[in-house]
Amino acid sequence: MALTQVSSNKCCDGYQKVFEHDSSELKCKMKFAIYLPPKAESSKCPVLYWLSGLTCTEQNFITKAGSQQAASEHGIIIVAPDTSPRGCNIEGEEESWDFGTGAGFYVNATQEPWKTNYRMYSYVTEELPRLINSNFPADPEKMSISGHSMGGHGALICALKNPGKYKSVSAFAPICNPIQCAWGQKAFSGYLGPDKSTWELYDATVLAESYSGPELDILIDQGRDDQFLSASQLLPDNLIAACSKKKIPVVFRLQQGYDHSYHFIFSFINDHIKHHAKYLNA
Repeated sequence: MALTQVSSNKCCDGYQKVFEHDSSELKCKMKFAIYLPPKAESSKCPVLYWLSGLTCTEQNFITKAGSQQAASEHGIIIVAPDTSPRGCNIEGEEESWDFGTGAGFYVNATQEPWKTNYRMYSYVTEELPRLINSNFPADPEKMSISGHSMGGHGALICALKNPGKYKSVSAFAPICNPIQCAWGQKAFSGYLGPDKSTWELYDATVLAESYSGPELDILIDQGRDDQFLSASQLLPDNLIAACSKKKIPVVFRLQQGYDHSYHFIFSFINDHIKHHAKYLNA
């Protein structure tokens, strides 16, 4: 599958690049960012997938999170895709910031008019890793996943739905129980329709309740002053309860004074890369 390089910048002795390609899953052109650490010039490296939140593109993480230094030191490739299909000309996709463009919610839509293009779950778990493994010095046996907000939800469900596929998972301020919050209910009713049993297939709290795969260490950072935490959009307590019932180890850190922004992610991204490095470089 042909990749077109959009940009390349030397960073922390490696390269921060952006590529564009025609996606078979999403039926549109997609961009993704990839950080190649210096180690990638001589050997295969493990890959950390980063899923961004509502309204983001592949640019937000690579320009604001400051992940490149730790990725360079630990020899980890970081891949950051876009958050939805783009330019599909579906009626209504540009109408709101929390549904449609920039808000794919990492599900495979089953409803018209979304189901042809809005297949971010398969894009992230199948098409993108195939593309990365065949075009870059990536170790296909060593993948981890992380994300923020809607992307934290995406990271958690990808790990919980695919036992053993990802060596580790982490999240910043994830939407932990989307079937119980306004963002999730809006997205799921639009993409998945009225049958709420189908919503449960993409809810981290529900998935944790029935998880039976290999041990998965979960790291979650949550800002104490996050306006979406107080608005009951994130609901981390529900996920923590489900994980403790199933004895899934979770390190949950409530960070005093931090909000939902990339300033918060920048402050703790090194801890997350270190968390993944422990498993990816084992």
